[in-house]
Amino acid sequence: MDNRAEVREFLTTRRARITPDHVGLPAGSNRRVAGLRRSEVATLAGVSVEYYTRIERGSISGASPEILDSIAKALLLDAAERAHLFDLAHAASPVARPPRRHNPKTWVPHESLQWALDAITAGPAFVRNGRMDILATNALARAFYNDVYNMPGQPGQPPNIARFTFLDDRAQDFYPDWDLFAEVTVAILRTEASRDQHNKDLHDLIGELSTRSDHFRRRWSAHNVRHHGTGSKTFRHTVVGELTLAFEGLEMAAEPGLTLTIYTAEPGSPSEEALRLLASWSATEFASPVVTPPLKHETFEGN
Repeated sequence: MDNRAEVREFLTTRRARITPDHVGLPAGSNRRVAGLRRSEVATLAGVSVEYYTRIERGSISGASPEILDSIAKALLLDAAERAHLFDLAHAASPVARPPRRHNPKTWVPHESLQWALDAITAGPAFVRNGRMDILATNALARAFYNDVYNMPGQPGQPPNIARFTFLDDRAQDFYPDWDLFAEVTVAILRTEASRDQHNKDLHDLIGELSTRSDHFRRRWSAHNVRHHGTGSKTFRHTVVGELTLAFEGLEMAAEPGLTLTIYTAEPGSPSEEALRLLASWSATEFASPVVTPPLKHETFEGN
């Protein structure tokens, strides 16, 4: 996979954000670049300037784990950024295999997975892919993401959190801290794109968002990545109001590339009561209609 531009832009943006004093180097004078020079990164990483320059220009295929780790330390990469650098190197390898994909339009959760989701009744639980398509939910998650499911202009498409975040005005209300959610959304897509650079559906989505949203395009160019496995978020649901929920994201061993996310509220909190109200609303809103069987017409013969 030719991902030289991606490698170049990632390493360049990481180098630009570090000033010499961050790594104990004298600032000097007449600096022509933002952040560190290539020569300074090379020195910190223990490699030649020529070798580091080749890597930063995109020739990362064949770089050893030790070299990548040294560059990660020199650039002060966090765990998510280090993993991203290794993903870029793996994708550039001529023997790299694309990850297993699931077609979001045809994938159906196996029966026991849906049972497991349905068994979670105290909070929203759902399965998504790296493209942020919602693929399976319990009843609370279906009600929780009702606006995502009802987003106009996506016929034949699975409900998609990224598309909702950047292309639906209701997202500004649903996410009180919209900027944070926007940053997280782009970081998830950026991470997935480095892992699966052959995924046409993913790149089509990125292209659509880049074309239609200035907010997305600006954040995408920053090349930021992050791990997003646990934490808390605040939402403002159209039916039950504000909720502050903790979340856990679990990678699914049986379905590589998919993530099971569970939201929960602090016991005894107003958010827990809001989830109960949402469950009650969901039971009414999404209840299957009761079908009354037709009356049987019987003929009775008199004596």
